Amino acid sequence: MTAPSETVTAADGAIGADTAVRRLVDVMIALALLALLSPVLMLVAMIVRLDSPGSVLYRATRLGRGGEQFAMLKFRTMSVDADRCGPGVSGPRDHRVTRVGRLLRATKLDELPQLLNVVVGTMTLIGPRAEAPRYFAFYTSEERRRLLSVRPGMTGPGQIAFALRQAADLDGVEDPDRYYVEHQLHTKLAIDVAYLDDRRIGRDARVLLDTVRLMARSVRARSD
Repeated sequence: MTAPSETVTAADGAIGADTAVRRLVDVMIALALLALLSPVLMLVAMIVRLDSPGSVLYRATRLGRGGEQFAMLKFRTMSVDADRCGPGVSGPRDHRVTRVGRLLRATKLDELPQLLNVVVGTMTLIGPRAEAPRYFAFYTSEERRRLLSVRPGMTGPGQIAFALRQAADLDGVEDPDRYYVEHQLHTKLAIDVAYLDDRRIGRDARVLLDTVRLMARSVRARSD
């Protein structure tokens, strides 16, 4: 799988760009959620620690606004050093995923530590997906210009649209990285670019509601 060598850049003043008001709302909501969900966070951390050896948190290298690298926090859902012995994307039946990790991924509870990323300013609550550097090499110039002009989101329309389909499609694929780039990446990015073209409070509220519905549906599916 070869990649274009185009330099990662970001554009200033793009439509749908981050604002001071959005940043203020992000911090207020993230702090409130951290306080409200602290018992859940501690319980999940304890379960992850007991389930398999390794750290509770996984620090995934991602590119944020302006192409700056940052550590995106997640509860660890894979065996230690899994990112060094396999592709950057995975389906639910990937052998590297732990028992607890499957549940955390299905319910999206593994994403909750990213509230800390929101507080420190490397992420926003709702925005484009935070992509690994290896996949940014395959972005078109326009995708880079638009999507690198804002902070990546904990959730977003592109992530929601592919939450179930992407994972299922990747199971059994010989080369998950190639399949992701050739069949999923640009469709997902197009959804996020369209979101930035119509980024407003009402749209964000719908994305948040869709995220809650997705989590609830996943919990019901696991309990059936």
